[in-house]
Amino acid sequence: MVEAVGNPALVLASASPRRLDLLRQIGIVPGSVDPAQLDESPLPGELPAPHARRLAEDKARAVAPRHPGCFILAADTVVACGRRILPKAEDEATARKCLALLSGRRHRVHGGVCVIAPDGKARTRLVTTIVTFKRLSPAEINTYAASGEWDGKAGGYAIQGLAARYVTSVAGSYSNIVGLPLFETAALLDGLGFAHGGG
Repeated sequence: MVEAVGNPALVLASASPRRLDLLRQIGIVPGSVDPAQLDESPLPGELPAPHARRLAEDKARAVAPRHPGCFILAADTVVACGRRILPKAEDEATARKCLALLSGRRHRVHGGVCVIAPDGKARTRLVTTIVTFKRLSPAEINTYAASGEWDGKAGGYAIQGLAARYVTSVAGSYSNIVGLPLFETAALLDGLGFAHGGG
């Protein structure tokens, strides 16, 4: 568990520094960060959107018993081409395969968000953003692969970095692509009575 030095009533069930940065952007700083450490493999036949929703709920439920009296916030981001779930790129070969698949196509980024209140009430939202990539040349794929930005990123890219130059359009929540749909997250927290300085 990592201290985030913020509101002690909120625990972020994710190790993603991007999610922590996004929350800070809207004035919400969790008191601690406690990743769920779950197996994130899709279930047999599981489609991308239900997969993102399930993982967010599973992460929140796994962490909640460790923090009685706190709000738990968990999220998961899934990049999908059609019914196919793209992996988190852990090596350059995987990143290249993802980029080749995304090249010249529209894809969907599904963000699952789950909040569990201190009284045990849970609320979940699923947010989907449509992203379109230009057709990538071999040189562009080589350049992005060499950057290392893909490391650990769903779908093998980070839109807030070099990959932004390849994105021709975004329909929906931009912050969802980065890792957390901020409007929906704030609405979930507000709806369950979380008090914060974000207004």
